[in-house]
Amino acid sequence: METEETIPKSPLQEMSMDFAVRIVTLARELRSGPKEYALADQVLRSGTSIGANLAEATFAASRKEFLLKCKIALKECSETRFWLDLLARASIFPASRLAPLRATCTDLLRMLAATCKTTQERLSAQ
Repeated sequence: METEETIPKSPLQEMSMDFAVRIVTLARELRSGPKEYALADQVLRSGTSIGANLAEATFAASRKEFLLKCKIALKECSETRFWLDLLARASIFPASRLAPLRATCTDLLRMLAATCKTTQERLSAQ
């Protein structure tokens, strides 16, 4: 039986892992500053949950379960974008330093939305 280590990761999975690593770094920086622990925890939870849900989707028992995990990842990605926008608008973290993370988050949103749409269409065609 194949394990997750022997199955090549999709570009979406790789991108979500790289994004999660960057979110962990951001959360560390937020915690080292003026006590932004609550916001650091929120962005950390949602930003790392994207990849975790995609990892679960890899071994989904059905296409329906795969779609559910992808939709959860999409929701978590949308929440992460909210926290990144809040950090920038509230001047808690420099917007210029958040811009690359926000751009990646938007790319992930587009890819996840497309994956959900395609999977839903395939389920409906059955």
